[in-house]
Amino acid sequence: SPWLPDTSSCVISLATISTRRVPLEALSEPESLGIVVGIVFLVLAILFQYFNFTSDSNWLVEYNAALASIYFMTLIGFVDDVLDIPWRVKLLLPSFVALPLLMAYAGHTTIIIPKPLIPYVGLEILDLGWIYKLYMGLLAVFCTNSINIHAGLNGLEVGQTVVIASAKMTHLSNSQIMIHNIMQIGASTGPEQKQAHAFSIYLVQPLLATSLSLLSFNWYPSSVFVGDTYTYFAGTTMAVVGIIGHFSETLLIFFAPQVLNFLLSLPQLSGLVPCARHRLPRFDSKSGLLTGTNDGTLVNFTLRILGKMSEKSLCTVLLVVQQCLSRPLAIPRYLQSDELLYLHELPYGCPQDIDIHVIQRTSFTCMVKSLLR
Repeated sequence: SPWLPDTSSCVISLATISTRRVPLEALSEPESLGIVVGIVFLVLAILFQYFNFTSDSNWLVEYNAALASIYFMTLIGFVDDVLDIPWRVKLLLPSFVALPLLMAYAGHTTIIIPKPLIPYVGLEILDLGWIYKLYMGLLAVFCTNSINIHAGLNGLEVGQTVVIASAKMTHLSNSQIMIHNIMQIGASTGPEQKQAHAFSIYLVQPLLATSLSLLSFNWYPSSVFVGDTYTYFAGTTMAVVGIIGHFSETLLIFFAPQVLNFLLSLPQLSGLVPCARHRLPRFDSKSGLLTGTNDGTLVNFTLRILGKMSEKSLCTVLLVVQQCLSRPLAIPRYLQSDELLYLHELPYGCPQDIDIHVIQRTSFTCMVKSLLR
């Protein structure tokens, strides 16, 4: 058809082609296998409603809005793999896809001011109103695209998703997101707060299970390629988990390496510096190692700092950085004040002029004790 591009050949990562040193025509690895993971995830999440929610449950609206956002973003990712959507369009699409979720959002729009800033602001609780929903919309855009631009190596896209959702690299059996939610369930006093964090666990578990299965095929040397379908699916799912679970601020801490990668990429993405199509490292055919370029990505930055290394070693280092960087940054989140009642834990319908000191709060020590009971 004159309206559609030729999609007979697979779009393969340039780093993978260079590392394997084989011609493009000889490669037969399937592309866009993220669509399989997305379908399995959605089927599991839809069937889960039957076992956990009643027909009159107040959470069904938000739950189905979340699934709708994930479904549409997965579909857009598959379309991008086929039609190669321009970058400017990619940046805008997640904001439209997140609309069903934002319109169904029934949580708070308030934040708790950090203690050092209270004397200057004069408030302990600040209602942001529509600005908070704007922030959540921008968060959905960031999470969706951040996984997509921090890529280019076998196993990196799926690996960073697994590390965010699972602390496998440190041999822990739980996930960063799951650990956070389990901790908050133990510290929360109201049923709405507990349900919000349990809600995110419902979506994280199938995401972790399907991603681990895909990682076994996508790890170096990869036999399948995930395409933009998976990166959009995974990023949107984690954004949905953070928004509906009422911990969108903490979620951003788990994305610390992606934030760093975005800051490094900003000069090129904004057009201030010439931007290559893929911004991948160079392959040295003599040594079989990758060499960092001057492109502003965390992949190239790591190579410039640590020197040449193989694709497998580089991916492993980046996943270790993903694990080690986000954990320490999460500690001030819990210790910035004496309480663990953050903006996502305020009860629904909480009056904006409420005195924060009359709200029952749980310290970090008490929270740990509650988990050990």
